[in-house]
Amino acid sequence: MDTMSVTVAPARPGTSIAGARESARRFMEDLLPVIAAEAAETVVMVVSELVTNALRHGGGTATMDLTAHSDGIEVAVHDDSPQVPLMRTPDLNGGTGGFGWPMVNRLAHTTTVTPRPTGGKTVSALLPR
Repeated sequence: MDTMSVTVAPARPGTSIAGARESARRFMEDLLPVIAAEAAETVVMVVSELVTNALRHGGGTATMDLTAHSDGIEVAVHDDSPQVPLMRTPDLNGGTGGFGWPMVNRLAHTTTVTPRPTGGKTVSALLPR
């Protein structure tokens, strides 16, 4: 089982949302068996959504763990907020979002939100490999 951990924060170069996406791409490049391009881009999209949500709603910093399982890729994002993501009607006019969490739930085999003993939460998505 391959794993990778990345700390992401908008104020530090190389650890932004784009940096998290690039870290995910690098992680998947070295996996065997090779992941299909479409599956890899789905993982990158979910990384982008979960990290964006963690930075926006979870206190400004987050840690992302990627784990390759035989049947999927797990994306786990840890932040300092105990507030769980909510399904809501997407805002088509005001720009307040609402698209990401439903999309993650549609793309993933499973999603979980787990409180962390030190406070905050972990949001995980298991995606097809």
